[in-house]
Amino acid sequence: MPLYEYICTECGHEFDRIQSFSANPIRVCEQCGQESVKKKLSNAGFILKGGGWYKDHYGLKSSAPETKSDSSDTSSTSSKDKD
Repeated sequence: MPLYEYICTECGHEFDRIQSFSANPIRVCEQCGQESVKKKLSNAGFILKGGGWYKDHYGLKSSAPETKSDSSDTSSTSSKDKD
């Protein structure tokens, strides 16, 4: 479930709640009791930890050693074709 941040426009009280996507947004401030609470726009709580895919070069094309073997295969094939 996502974490939503709220702010009261009357008293300035800021708080956050874990709510399901289908839950109605909070409207009443828990501090002043006024119906003036709005959702804040904030950054997502997504953090990459550990070795992760970025260190493994996930999604990148093949590495240099494979390219060298491919080029040597091509050169040997082209020399055979010439003979």
